[in-house]
Amino acid sequence: MNNQKETIRKFVSYINNESHLGGFWLPNIQRSFVWSEEQIERLFDSILREYPIGTLLVWKNKSKIKYRKFIDDWKEDFASTNFYKIPDEKPKMLVLDGQQRMQSLFIGLKGSYGGKRLYFDILSGDLKAPDDIKFAFKFLETASAKFPYVLFEDLVFTDKKTKEIKKQLTPIEQATVTDKQEERLDDNIDLIRNVFCTQENIVYQEIDSIDRPDTYNEDDVVEIFIRANSGGTPLSKSDLLFSLLTASWDEADDKMVDLLDELNRDGFNFNRDFILKCCLVLLNKGAAYKVEKFREAGVRDNIEERWAEIVSAIKEVKDFIRGKTFVRSDKVLSSYLTLVPIIYFRFHYPEKWSSAQNIEQYLMRTLLTAAFSGSPDTLIDKCVKTIDEQTNFDVKSIFGAIREDNRSLELTRDGLLAISYWDSRIHLLFNLWYTFNYDPSYIQNQPQLDHIFPQSALKKMKLVNPENGKRNIMKYKWQDRDQLANMMLLTRKENGAGGKSDTSAEEWLNGKDETYFDLHLIPKNRELWKLENFESFIEARKNLILQKFDYLLLKQS
Repeated sequence: MNNQKETIRKFVSYINNESHLGGFWLPNIQRSFVWSEEQIERLFDSILREYPIGTLLVWKNKSKIKYRKFIDDWKEDFASTNFYKIPDEKPKMLVLDGQQRMQSLFIGLKGSYGGKRLYFDILSGDLKAPDDIKFAFKFLETASAKFPYVLFEDLVFTDKKTKEIKKQLTPIEQATVTDKQEERLDDNIDLIRNVFCTQENIVYQEIDSIDRPDTYNEDDVVEIFIRANSGGTPLSKSDLLFSLLTASWDEADDKMVDLLDELNRDGFNFNRDFILKCCLVLLNKGAAYKVEKFREAGVRDNIEERWAEIVSAIKEVKDFIRGKTFVRSDKVLSSYLTLVPIIYFRFHYPEKWSSAQNIEQYLMRTLLTAAFSGSPDTLIDKCVKTIDEQTNFDVKSIFGAIREDNRSLELTRDGLLAISYWDSRIHLLFNLWYTFNYDPSYIQNQPQLDHIFPQSALKKMKLVNPENGKRNIMKYKWQDRDQLANMMLLTRKENGAGGKSDTSAEEWLNGKDETYFDLHLIPKNRELWKLENFESFIEARKNLILQKFDYLLLKQS
């Protein structure tokens, strides 16, 4: 590899610019830009403080592969597919490592972030706590930018002398600058010119596949890309696997985006990580992520060839759980991986899919007991093996495999009552309890968890502190306030403006009819609704909850 150097000003001008070495672009294997405004602002502070920004890795090639432009005007809802270039065999430079830094430089010097452009406090330069920022950069809307903040791009892309730049200030701005500040202004302009326009602070290693095509082919480049990114945190394991897939399958990214868009339009949150794991499992490669699996001969081709079958199995299982169970949205699906064995069964035994029994029981039991929590790769493999041995989705055998993996499927009385406000399983339990629609057309209309005895009232109840005799110890901790027996599910209308909010239990429940009490499992003894009887109310309601969900408890496992 050859080491190349360039000034920041020149390098940024080469981005998306075909006139210089074919331009600098991003290969399709790169993930999306993820830096925040603050991260970009800190990068510019670091550069102006002359901190090193690391070496880039660039691939010089003529390969006809998918690549895209750097984004100039970044917006939160942009799609990387909107920036694709038509694959060609022209010379080009693709940034393999350093995308976040280069994209940040391009946005700060040539574009905008959410409609705001990068401004610099031209009088800054003193180290300030607590953020340890020395040179103040800020993304601002042009209309709100006021001196001493000036558009940073104008300071970098100019050949004017310092005194000429200062003349651009308005007479009012010039009048407010003290002699000391004018000295700082001069120093900052000179520093910017030196750091961004004179010093060769961009260093990149060049992988040359044009002059040395036999040394660096496309597979070599993918391997280099993976090794360059696996040492830090820029990419997850699924990102690395996907980079291998997209290297040989040009349409992989578009296919993945289309599938996820379709799966998630009903309120779910399937992701690429889940899809790739399904691919491995369905093709009998095991659930564990290992880069070597995607390097095996035929694996990537097999995924491409059987993509339609894979998609069909995933979509049909998603439609099944949404249409036949109470799992209708992301809130209720506390573990997506519990679906993988079901998808495997649908993929390999489609002729038995419509007649399979007790899939709902498997789904409810594994979700409520969090059987697939933690790292369930081994568990998924055991379930798959059991399905193949039975050539069917035999729930009893699958439950046996889960228990052999030292995972519990037993929903005990204490386990049920331990589900709290902070437990993702509470939405599934309440969906079984209330049968409300968790996925209304308007997201703000979703039902809401609410405390029967308001937190504000319970927090005010104090015990005497034995150390000082003062009543300053909180009687009911969060575990008491947020427990299942103090939670109910209300429609948005009930809990919205003019609704329950912090209304006391006694006041809220007064006047409600028998149907309401039965729906919410409210003890009908009115004395229990009083704040001083909170603990007695909780015990009575626990019994009602246990009676309602008796069919789910240990004896039926």
